[in-house]
Amino acid sequence: MQCFLLIEIAGQLEKDFVSWAHAYETWEVVMELRHLRYFIAVADAGSLTVAAEQKLHTSQPSLSRQIRDLEQEVGVQLINRSAHGIELTSAGKAFLDHARTALLQAEAAKEAALRAAHLARPTFALGFLSGSEIGLLPQVTRILRDDFPGIEIRLSSDFSPALAKALMRSRLDAAFMRPEEHMGDLAYRRVRTDPLIFVFPSDHRLASQAAVAPQEIAKETFLLPSNTAPAMRRLVLEYFNRAGVDLKPEHEVHNVVHAISMITSTRAVMLLPAYTKQFLPGSITTRPVNGEVPTLDLIIAYHKANNSPILKLLLSSIGKLDEAPS
Repeated sequence: MQCFLLIEIAGQLEKDFVSWAHAYETWEVVMELRHLRYFIAVADAGSLTVAAEQKLHTSQPSLSRQIRDLEQEVGVQLINRSAHGIELTSAGKAFLDHARTALLQAEAAKEAALRAAHLARPTFALGFLSGSEIGLLPQVTRILRDDFPGIEIRLSSDFSPALAKALMRSRLDAAFMRPEEHMGDLAYRRVRTDPLIFVFPSDHRLASQAAVAPQEIAKETFLLPSNTAPAMRRLVLEYFNRAGVDLKPEHEVHNVVHAISMITSTRAVMLLPAYTKQFLPGSITTRPVNGEVPTLDLIIAYHKANNSPILKLLLSSIGKLDEAPS
């Protein structure tokens, strides 16, 4: 009899111990950031039901339980509950301000950690003259990641003047672009030379020719690059001036997409870099220039003060880059 009694007492003690251990564990972890978020949501909504259903997407009984756990941890009542909603006690109002501050500090800590982790990863901000990244980008990416496997390459695509400004403001580490007249503190190396070609509708009278001389477009509707591409604009104007053609462009275009639209709608002729052939639809064709061929360099520019080892690697590999896709 005594033996059975001892076994029963031992069993009860084991149950009590498990219960106490669970209570202790719950007490230790009860105040978490989620409890602060729940409390703030309830305080802002003025209702447990509204906070649960519209802000927290949880059940009202579960939310009530979390708030009670929080009050137990704090040791005072934070909320007065009634049929009309909730009202913060004086303790709850004091706790609310600190709860908001704690959440803000937690978010700040998270952001700081993410920034620290991000900075530990090598990054390189690289710009491209719009369209030039086709063909170049895969090669550049391969070169950089061979030596810097975890590198993050941040890409920008824009006109050359905008890329030059970004380089001078240290927003870019390097940029593939056209030479600008005023490069300031920028240095550069030539990557390739792009010849210009004539571009016009596929059924244009010039399409029957193997090559087109500048004099042959004197009476054609001609499109001129706008000031968004100053190097290209200067080249075209100087080319026709040397050829003795009094150029009277009727429209200006800002980019290849705009050029395609204008050539199609006005049946105009234009000079574009040869690499742009890959962008053109079947309704537009190209012909090489007969005689002197105007050319335009594509360069890689960078700030003279930039000592990045990633930049040095890229500059040392410029000769490995293939020619523009045809």
